[in-house]
Amino acid sequence: MSMANLSYQSTRGGEKGLTASCAILKGLAEDGGLYMPSSFPKLEVSMEKLAGMSYQETAYEVMRLFLTDYTEEELKHCIHCAYDSKFDTEEIAPLREADGTYYLELFHGSTIAFKDMALSILPYLMTTAAKKNHVENEIVILTATSGDTGKAAMAGFADVPGTRIIVFYPKGGVSRVQELQMVTQKGDNTAVVAIHGNFDDAQTGVKKIFGDQAFGKRLADHGFQLSSANSINIGRLVPQVVYYVYAYAKLVQKGRIKNGEKINITVPTGNFGNILAAYFAKQIGLPVKRLICASNDNKVLYDFFQTGTYDKKREFILTSSPSMDILISSNLERLIYLSAGCDAEVNKKLMAKLGTSGSYTVTEDMRGRMEDFTGGYADEAENAAEIKRLFDAAGYMIDTHTGVASAVYRKYVAETGDAAPTVIASTASPYKFSHSVMEAVYGDQGEKDEFEIIDDLCKATGVAIPRAVEEIRNAGIRHRRECDAETMENMVAEILGV
Repeated sequence: MSMANLSYQSTRGGEKGLTASCAILKGLAEDGGLYMPSSFPKLEVSMEKLAGMSYQETAYEVMRLFLTDYTEEELKHCIHCAYDSKFDTEEIAPLREADGTYYLELFHGSTIAFKDMALSILPYLMTTAAKKNHVENEIVILTATSGDTGKAAMAGFADVPGTRIIVFYPKGGVSRVQELQMVTQKGDNTAVVAIHGNFDDAQTGVKKIFGDQAFGKRLADHGFQLSSANSINIGRLVPQVVYYVYAYAKLVQKGRIKNGEKINITVPTGNFGNILAAYFAKQIGLPVKRLICASNDNKVLYDFFQTGTYDKKREFILTSSPSMDILISSNLERLIYLSAGCDAEVNKKLMAKLGTSGSYTVTEDMRGRMEDFTGGYADEAENAAEIKRLFDAAGYMIDTHTGVASAVYRKYVAETGDAAPTVIASTASPYKFSHSVMEAVYGDQGEKDEFEIIDDLCKATGVAIPRAVEEIRNAGIRHRRECDAETMENMVAEILGV
């Protein structure tokens, strides 16, 4: 199939033949499904060529394959605006070798987490899409966050003309730095609401609002339309494919691997978007051997890959890696759809079952189609021990999510003996979780406040305190709204004045 014929369809069968820009604008399909490309394109430039490219050039070569109704000029403009001086390293996503493994640092953007990689460009993709589709309404970005998406989305959309953004996060379910980053966010078009509940409650509430057609009509009557900045939006997922291609090309360029040699990729996973992007990278031609899906104590994905049964009926555990404290991994639906041979009916039935009974089981044939993936998990003690081990061994400090991935990867090697070169997605700066990181390495931090610990972390590592952290040190609180999960829709109406 030629790139020009690439279109998007819902994983639940209700919509077909959408352009990329239309799928990005809508975010979630009308039938509750997620948009998927009608086929996987293939990389059109050689790895030798990619090896010499900048991050921005790589982004164009990858994203143009999926975003086929964007002109070259439009897409290059979006990329140029997104990947600029807001990143504190020239290469945008540097690879750091530590203790024989490659850590892909995805946290050099304005909010020091990997979400910046996609959420820096999404506002430009979306406003370009609005122009292309002659949208007159104001676009309201509605997002649930387990800690990072919210801030990164707000930073991206703050004061972008023609947009508003409303973020819901679980009160008490994010780190102090994550919370401060959100509640101090500037921008007249931004709103943040703490919900009484966990991330799954917030995510379910957002999906419910998207599915309420009467509310959608009410918003439209007032000149608003909803869209999403969560990884359910294909415009979030496509930019994440880029950094896996970039990392491979850089390993080739540095002579660490031979062109064509297969690598493993380990990703700390909650909502399944980041590892799914690595799977997309494999589908377009990246030589990937295993995708190692790393979970924390909320190991719903580990259990799924072990048994073929997805079961969200379990205790929700708050951990030191809060962005992974998730029991409903939204993006897994895209993999289920693919593993069912793109049979939307099969997927729709399984998702309905998840909604009614809280679990579903896939067939052996479907499991066979997911054999690129292997699951692992690390509990709190293993995570802390790995952060300390790596710092002691290599002087390299990682955050609590990367710690989970690193610990899982070490267990994987011990069990399988698989010594293939491995890239670990390092998804956040240790400064974002300084308390947990310093506790892992040096023990109990006593009565110290967050910023004392941050200063200690700087002394211990010699790594400069990121701008994102310094900004919140003395910033005023701007957002104080709270609500119950059941009243999220009312809160949206109140914020928008409808």
